[in-house]
Amino acid sequence: MQNRELKTITGVVISNSGNKSVKVAIEFKVRHPKYGKYVRRRTKLGVHDEHNQSTAGDLVEIAECRPRSKTKSWRLVRVVQKATKV
Repeated sequence: MQNRELKTITGVVISNSGNKSVKVAIEFKVRHPKYGKYVRRRTKLGVHDEHNQSTAGDLVEIAECRPRSKTKSWRLVRVVQKATKV
């Protein structure tokens, strides 16, 4: 068995409608190839949340894992910051 570092990233929960499942948005900026302006991009990932501990708006840390379903290949590591109520 290999001892490799798992890729971990942070993102914001945008949906927690499913049981043990959340959608996490990863936002980043890329430079436009022709004009040089930085453009915001977003990737939405399906994440396995075993204990249903995150809600929409939370900042979470996620890690790669084996595919849990057709769309989920990430798992929730921890909730970094809970969403503020307005």
